[in-house]
Amino acid sequence: MKRSVIIVAGGKGHRMNSGIPKQFLLLDEEPLLMHTIRVFSQTDPGLPIIVALPPDQKQAWYQLCRDHAFNLPHRVTDGGETRFHSVKNCLTLLPDEGWVAIHDGARPLVTRELIQRTFEEALLHGNAVPVVPVSESLRQVTGGTNRPVDRQEFYLVQTPQVFATSFLKNAYDRDPLPEFTDDATVAEAAGATIHLFAGERNNIKVTLPEELLLARMLFAGRRPH
Repeated sequence: MKRSVIIVAGGKGHRMNSGIPKQFLLLDEEPLLMHTIRVFSQTDPGLPIIVALPPDQKQAWYQLCRDHAFNLPHRVTDGGETRFHSVKNCLTLLPDEGWVAIHDGARPLVTRELIQRTFEEALLHGNAVPVVPVSESLRQVTGGTNRPVDRQEFYLVQTPQVFATSFLKNAYDRDPLPEFTDDATVAEAAGATIHLFAGERNNIKVTLPEELLLARMLFAGRRPH
């Protein structure tokens, strides 16, 4: 099957308390985004990779690629005002046939196994979204009150999320809504029944400083001893 990937990398670094966009922060002496691109390229060397970056970050990225001698094939395009707009922009660059994976640029610890499994699950079920169960107790806060909720009914949503390219293009042919926090919510609004399957605990999204520290520890743990 024809496959492609969109990597959304629109972070500004505000929650990191850093002037450096989070996707450019270093993991094992390379920007996070390079690790993310590399694992997709290793999964399928011919996979077309489109990276959405804010326009004012593109030159910095090109310089980082020169500095790190990073030459894995990928195409950089302008990200939009929101994640929704960034994905929509990238979809216009893809042919209608085949399957597309959308992944967060700040999830550099995704594995080749999870990427491959997501495409396989999508082929079987029409789409695929990896999730992991919530392991801590939850309370719902409404106004001035709060109550416990059953954590077994909740899952943390990850990427990559894979959909038929033609379907996702049609799903994004609309105005954004506040609830469109990922591609699954957009696809669901277009009539899709979302197929969930087991993701990976270590496939974390680096948003906060402590998550970057955790990513560095997890990455170090992958090296052969």
